[in-house]
Amino acid sequence: MGFADQRFTVNLSILFTELPLLERPAAAAAAGFGAVELWWPWVESPVPERSALDGLRTAIEDAGVRLTGLNFYAGQLPGPDRGALSVPGEESDRFRANVEVAAGFAESLGCRALNALYGNRVDGVDPAEQDALALENLVIAARAAHRIGAVLLIEALNRPESPRYPLVSAPAAVGVADRVDAATGLGNARFLMDLYHLARNGEDLPAVIDRYADRTGHVQIADSPGRGAPGTGSLPLDDLLGRLTKAGYDGWVGLEYKPGDRPSAEAFDWLPR
Repeated sequence: MGFADQRFTVNLSILFTELPLLERPAAAAAAGFGAVELWWPWVESPVPERSALDGLRTAIEDAGVRLTGLNFYAGQLPGPDRGALSVPGEESDRFRANVEVAAGFAESLGCRALNALYGNRVDGVDPAEQDALALENLVIAARAAHRIGAVLLIEALNRPESPRYPLVSAPAAVGVADRVDAATGLGNARFLMDLYHLARNGEDLPAVIDRYADRTGHVQIADSPGRGAPGTGSLPLDDLLGRLTKAGYDGWVGLEYKPGDRPSAEAFDWLPR
């Protein structure tokens, strides 16, 4: 078990970024992949023009790939932001405006996983106030995901790179998912297990897998340190994915790593052929 047993999906917000957005799905297909995922592509616009949505939808359909995951609007990502849903004021409003847009786009392509990044702590705002706002917005997002038959993903990031993000452990992210499920009764909030972020936090990855595989709705990988392709760092990713399989996880594994100083199409030589 390991790499050979996984279904991999390529994150087009970190791989193939040397190409225009609308060319990336075809590039992933040419590299041999049948599935892709995305951060919210329009960082300045939670509600983009219909022509932008239609253009990306057509590019994905024409490439013959499946969209397996999509982030809700998360602010400037990549950049200083780590989500919008817990940030009072305009950013929270932008998240709410995006929920039905993102869900509708996902539904049109058969995407069944929507990731909601929590958002950074804000100076001068009580963390409890942010957490209450986050739960309100996550309930809205969970209900929208439920309407299209999707899961809502809650992701833990890593403290060194995201010091103001409050969900920097597996238990913290799973705890939020549990609170969302308790509030909605829908049972569709799931943990996004990003092995790179958890490794940077110093977590015991085998223990996390054994404890939370049944709460996991999606997995993402990159090697650590460096966030490069498997084999560029020290993580035993083949063994960890094999452990996930044995623990019962049979979903997609997102490739969310940096290609380094080479074209993205050359960054998959670690894959078994």
